[in-house]
Order: sequence, then structure tokens, then C-alpha cells
Amino acid sequence: MPNEKSRKNYDLEERTARFGEAIISFCRTLPSDDITKRLISQLIGSGTGIGSNYCEADCAESNKDFIHKMAIANKEAKESKYFLRLISKACPTHSETCRSLWKEAHELNLIFTTIIKKAKETEEKKRLEIRN
Repeated sequence: MPNEKSRKNYDLEERTARFGEAIISFCRTLPSDDITKRLISQLIGSGTGIGSNYCEADCAESNKDFIHKMAIANKEAKESKYFLRLISKACPTHSETCRSLWKEAHELNLIFTTIIKKAKETEEKKRLEIRN
């Protein structure tokens, strides 16, 4: 039987919430100047948007709605990776944390891509069954 911690690794709602919290905590450690202000704002938006869009997908009204909302969560993960890369350049002393957060965003990106692909296959199967 999996323990509480390993179970949470598979709970995407919890995992995306923890990622958003980590992004918030990380951004609080960054220096605020003309360059970083915009980057921080963008990262907060995309990093916390992953979980909110995942939650919306979890309550989707149809398979098409689910795919659409998961695709938005996936875009937010990709966007987070982009801004983490830029912040790493703007604040080199924070590059290790950026790298760690980037890896988690990348894993979420891979997970979401797989989920979307399977959901699209299911949608296509249903469409073919209706035709036949």
C-alpha cells in the first residue's frame, strides 16, 4: 500500500497546487527590479494557472471540454518553463531553484501531454462508433 507522500505524487490536483505554492514562495525570494518585476508577474500567473486549469478540467462538462482545459493547463506549464529560464538568466544566483522548478513543470507538461493524447484518442473512438 503506497504511503501518503507517494500517493500525493499521483494526485495531480495536489501536485499542481504544491507547484503553485512553490512558485509563489520562490518569487518572494527574487529581487524586484525593472527586469524581474514583469518576469515574476508572468511566472506567478502561469505557475499558479496550471493547477487552476487542471481543476477546471477535472470538472469538465464533456470530453472536448476536458481536452480544452487540459491543453490550457499544459500551455501554462510550458509558459512556466519559459519564464523560469528567463529568471535564471536575470537572477543567476537563483538558477538552481529555477532548474528544480523547471523540472517539475516539465514533468507536468509530459503528464498533461499524455493525458490529452489519450483523451483525444477516446474522443476519436467515440466519433468512429457514432459513424458506424
